[in-house]
Amino acid sequence: MKEKKYQGIQKAFVCFLFLLVLSACQAQNDTSETRTALLKTTNPSAVTTENKAEEEQLVAKIKQKVLSMKEIYDVAVIKGEKEILVAYKVRHLQRFHMKKIEKNLQEKLEKAYPDENFSVSSDYKIFLEAVRLQEKSEHGKVTRDEMEEQLGKIFKLSKEKT
Repeated sequence: MKEKKYQGIQKAFVCFLFLLVLSACQAQNDTSETRTALLKTTNPSAVTTENKAEEEQLVAKIKQKVLSMKEIYDVAVIKGEKEILVAYKVRHLQRFHMKKIEKNLQEKLEKAYPDENFSVSSDYKIFLEAVRLQEKSEHGKVTRDEMEEQLGKIFKLSKEKT
């Protein structure tokens, strides 16, 4: 009697393993969109505290330069009076190389724009704060001075080491 009970459990276990292997093989046919469904891109527009055309062009160029790196899939760029914040998201499998990516990005930006000061961060919280500030700026919910103040807080956050 016990043997039949164990045989039933063994058959169920083998069927479960077979279905597990079969479903794992099925993932190879997914499109790249399906595989990256959790990695949504918000694509925030580049923002500057002063509404000058040349500064807006500068931050747009910086954003394009950052997005040209294959390891990065989303970036928020905000230019303040003294410094430019570049917050970015790294592709999932590149997370093991975060320090190297940050160093390369910092060097690339400083080489391309030697007169500018950059604060580069891959911290997700910094990215979210930058996107929130960008949205407030677009909707006119923040003055230039308030934007500089909030940007200063974000810079302070980005310089903190946890």
